[in-house]
Amino acid sequence: MNIDTTNICSHLKKKLFEGDGVYHLLWVAMQDDSEITAIVRSRQLHVYRNGKKILVLAGKATPKVIREDRLTKFLGGAITIYSKL
Repeated sequence: MNIDTTNICSHLKKKLFEGDGVYHLLWVAMQDDSEITAIVRSRQLHVYRNGKKILVLAGKATPKVIREDRLTKFLGGAITIYSKL
């Protein structure tokens, strides 16, 4: 998976790409999953499975889970879950 990291938050870069980063295991799992795509928007990483948004990762903010997915098990700590009303 290739994403443009020029506009991504520096805190998020550290969390995703460094071996001891909080989201590094998530990043590794995303690489092995052919159904996953990711786009950088507003310095955040928006993660999609089969075209449907499942997760938004930000540098300092809590990750936002849009849909429950097997990738969310890689998120440690508190998460915010959004549901459609």
